[in-house]
Amino acid sequence: MSQMMEIRWHGRAGQGVVTAGELLAEASLEQGNYFQAFPEYGSERMGAPIKSYNRISDEPVEVHSPVLEPDMVIIVNPNLIGVVDLTEGLKSDGYILMNTPQTPAEIRQRLGYSTGQVWCVDASRIAMEEFKRDIPSTMMIGVVCRATGIVNLDTVVHLTRERLGGKLRPEVVEANVRTLQRAYDEAVQG
Repeated sequence: MSQMMEIRWHGRAGQGVVTAGELLAEASLEQGNYFQAFPEYGSERMGAPIKSYNRISDEPVEVHSPVLEPDMVIIVNPNLIGVVDLTEGLKSDGYILMNTPQTPAEIRQRLGYSTGQVWCVDASRIAMEEFKRDIPSTMMIGVVCRATGIVNLDTVVHLTRERLGGKLRPEVVEANVRTLQRAYDEAVQG
């Protein structure tokens, strides 16, 4: 990476968007990069739209302002289409990564984004199959790994095992690892 990648996450409070951004930042640090990870908090209640941000660079990050022109937008909750301007400030050669059963072509049309890359994965379905709960945020990092290579999936898997290993039963930890791999494998670009 020769420049900074700025990322904006969209989700709803309680979906783990902030945690996923922190895990992405930790993975970038493990690979020797510099990072920032910060949420945008207000008076959010469970289910309210929220944003979280990352900056990842191979040089120290000296910027301390909001991310206004992201290189990537990660949309964890597709129900935010029409509620929040999801493409606001997104660079024309940017990335949209979305949790949705829809195709990239359908998302391009719905968001009016004709340039850049669009990646879709039905992370909610994967979460329901693996956890029986709709908690898709963290597995979107698997899509980040595949779409950009800014972090390596093996690093994210290692951190997931390390971070969750002391808190959860081994079978739950491995279910989390499977979701990352499945999101990586099942993501579709268009």
